[in-house]
Order: sequence, then C-alpha cells, then structure tokens
Amino acid sequence: MFTPHRKSLAIGAVLGAALIAAPVTAHATAAPEAAAASAAQAPAAAAVGLDDPVKKEIAMKIVSSAENSSLDWKAQYKYIEDIDDGRGYTAGIIGFCSGTGDMLDLVEYYTQVKPGNVLAKYLPALRKVDGSDSHSGLDPNFTKDWAKAAQDAEFRKAQDHERDRVYFNPAVKQGKADGVGVLGQFTYYDAIVMHGDGTDSTSFRNIRKRALSKAKPPSQGGSETTWLNAFLDARVWAMKQEEAHSDTSRVDTAQRVWLKKGNLNLNTPLDWKVYGDPFHIG
Repeated sequence: MFTPHRKSLAIGAVLGAALIAAPVTAHATAAPEAAAASAAQAPAAAAVGLDDPVKKEIAMKIVSSAENSSLDWKAQYKYIEDIDDGRGYTAGIIGFCSGTGDMLDLVEYYTQVKPGNVLAKYLPALRKVDGSDSHSGLDPNFTKDWAKAAQDAEFRKAQDHERDRVYFNPAVKQGKADGVGVLGQFTYYDAIVMHGDGTDSTSFRNIRKRALSKAKPPSQGGSETTWLNAFLDARVWAMKQEEAHSDTSRVDTAQRVWLKKGNLNLNTPLDWKVYGDPFHIG
C-alpha cells in the first residue's frame, strides 16, 4: 500500500531569510592556566545532526515508511503514480509532483547534467502542467520513461540532489539555527516534505510561525521539548486543513512518541506506526 505525501502546491520559495541565526554563547574569560590547558586539548566533537550519515539514513527510512509504507527508500527512485490528490504524478524518493514544481525542477536539473536523457522531451509538458493535476503531454509513456530513467545512476543522483537542496538541507539548517537536535531537525524535514515551504498558511515556514506564537525554540531560550510540542501541534493543525492530510499518525504515533520518551537524538532502536503499519529500526 502506498501512503501518499501531499505537498502544498506553492513550494517554490525556500527558507532563505526565514532562518533565524542562533545566538553566540558568551564565555567568561578563563584564567591563563585554564586557557592553556584548554588549548592543549583536542577540540570537542560537534553535536551530531540529522546530516550525520547514520542519522540521515534513519531519516530516509522513517519518511519512506510514511510515503511508501516501506523502509526501503532506495527502491522508490522508480516509483511513479497519480494518487488522485490534485497534484498530478507523484514520483521518486521524496514524492516529486508534476503539479507542484519540484518534479519540473528535478527533470531540468537532470537534463543539465545529462542532456538528451529519456525525460528531457517532457520538459515542455511539465512546464505546462505545473500547478495542476493534468497529464497533458505526459501520457501515455511518461511513467514508463520515468522507470527507465531510474535505472540511470545520474538520475538517482539528481533525485538525491533535489531532495537535499529543496527539503533536507533547508530543514536541517533551520533546525540547527533554532537549536534543536536530531529529532527536531527530523520533524522539520518531515514537515517540509509534506507541506513544502511556500507562502500559504500550511507551509513549513508558517507552521513554524504558528509554533512561535506558542513557544520559543532553544536558540531563543526556550525548552526544546516544549518547542517541539508546539511545532508538532502546529503541524497537526496544518495537516487537518486538508482532507488529504487528515490522518496525522505520522506525527501522533511516531514523532510525538519519540518526543515523549525524550529521544531528542533519535537514537535506535526505534519503533513506530504510520497509518496503522508498525515499523522498527534496530
């Protein structure tokens, strides 16, 4: 069973100026002896973020559990289907949609790195159907050609590139700016995957803005747990604004569970349910 994600149609804007810089922590001047001793020591290891390779792999699996009812996210490069959510074709590892612009961006990027690829001929049609659920100019062979393209390592790399550029990197950057750990960065990532980061009320930036009216992130002196609960409350509100998002189990029986357990670093083992299906990462 494929469990769809459904982004906002307006995803073109990225976080950019919305990022709030984390404040510099002031340090008292150390005594000369202490300073010398500190200088002699190896630098402390930076806190692990969601961009750590191990944590990123976990994030990909969790999102895939919601998007595709499977932990095997790498099997999704070839996936393509119209799930009747008003966004045209949904495809690939992050659910690129022909109606939301990110599929167009992906194929444009793929064509830059590999001109003449099997999907390049669909660029005029993808530009025309952007913002709608139309298949005009795509049928009858687009789905077959997408699956064919997925056999190309360059296309798989292009999907990774666009996932990171549009969704993963902005979410991690905002999470670090807000002072949240791995779990918090993941909650941001999952939200931007589903809702995009446009200007509509249910976009990622406006979910975060809604949360800011209830709590402060750690970078502003707030409690991380309180902040993440406020963010998840705002996320649930956004999901319930659209029937396609009305099942909030990817928050209720996954992210909220880990938050209640205090697993702010998203450490394994992890057990959760999405849309009633159980999952486990050991």
